[in-house]
Amino acid sequence: MTKRDYYEILGISKSASAEEIKKAYRKMAIQYHPDKNPGDKAAEEKFKEAAEAYEVLSDNNKRARYDQYGHAGVGAGAAGGGFGGGMNMEDIFSQFGDIFGGHFGGFGGSRGNRQSKGSNLRVRIKLNLEEMVNGTTKTIKVKKMKLAPGVSAKTCPTCQGSGVQVRVMNTMLGQMQTQTTCGNCNGVGKVADKIPPGANEQGLIRDDEEISINIPAGARDGIQLNVRGKGNDAPFGGSPGDLLVVIEEEEDGHIKREGDNLHQELYISFAEAALGTSKEIPTVGSKVKVKIDAGTQSGKILRLPNKGLPSIDSYGKGDMFIHINVWTPQKLSNEQRKFFEEQINSEEMIPKPTGKEKTFFEKVKDLFN
Repeated sequence: MTKRDYYEILGISKSASAEEIKKAYRKMAIQYHPDKNPGDKAAEEKFKEAAEAYEVLSDNNKRARYDQYGHAGVGAGAAGGGFGGGMNMEDIFSQFGDIFGGHFGGFGGSRGNRQSKGSNLRVRIKLNLEEMVNGTTKTIKVKKMKLAPGVSAKTCPTCQGSGVQVRVMNTMLGQMQTQTTCGNCNGVGKVADKIPPGANEQGLIRDDEEISINIPAGARDGIQLNVRGKGNDAPFGGSPGDLLVVIEEEEDGHIKREGDNLHQELYISFAEAALGTSKEIPTVGSKVKVKIDAGTQSGKILRLPNKGLPSIDSYGKGDMFIHINVWTPQKLSNEQRKFFEEQINSEEMIPKPTGKEKTFFEKVKDLFN
């Protein structure tokens, strides 16, 4: 069945203002609200249809796509197949805080009949550079709220298990319902019937639990991992909360991290810089040999591709950058001093910059290109 035009559903023109769209939707929502039309499937469908139209036309971006491409531009399926990006009745009722300035009733208070959820826990885990590069599994002990053995519950007598208290008001537009969270059970729909010793009024006790956490390769300082269902238990058998794991980086004494790239300093002697050499340097979890060319100047940067951290956002790895520093001797023997005194004015010892040498800022710029 062909979907109706959204402007036609709300009875407005394509040039309607945002206020006119809201006013038209308000009128239809009141007219076809399920509480005013109990058991009327046709009214319920019109109610859903109006909500779908409002969801698209009240959003400037969605409205622009709809005006240009029709229903295909906003991803709407065939009629009766759900609405605007997978809306359900909860989504529809959530609009009413904006439309009516408060909570609007829905299906005899059924919105409050939700399963409760426990609160989340947050912990911090420190990782060294090797663990961040390769990934690891950490087992930690956390203190969390658990449902006490032997606890039992009964239906809340105040809300009869719905989790909400419904108030009916007579207005100039007819009867309107408002819903508030039940003050007796805090929206759970249940209250304690039997509480074991040591448990709180919600039947929860604090206890330790060991939890294994898989840390992916490429984890970095400040990211947060979500371990579902390992937070605090919910009162009376609802779904548990989540464990939020924040990663902290342990500083390495030699290697510094910058995004996916790694940096380290390498000091060589004056003789090694002049004659050239090879050096074995540590990388994460292994060692690698690098060649130092004869005549290497202090400040030169060697790049080792793919020796950095694996990217957590995409494929590939960062690089390792070796910063060469030529170590000037601070103490000389008499023989060494005599050698340098003889060479100090020799042609080979006099600095002869060509103008092609890169400045510090140019070297830094090269790192990001």
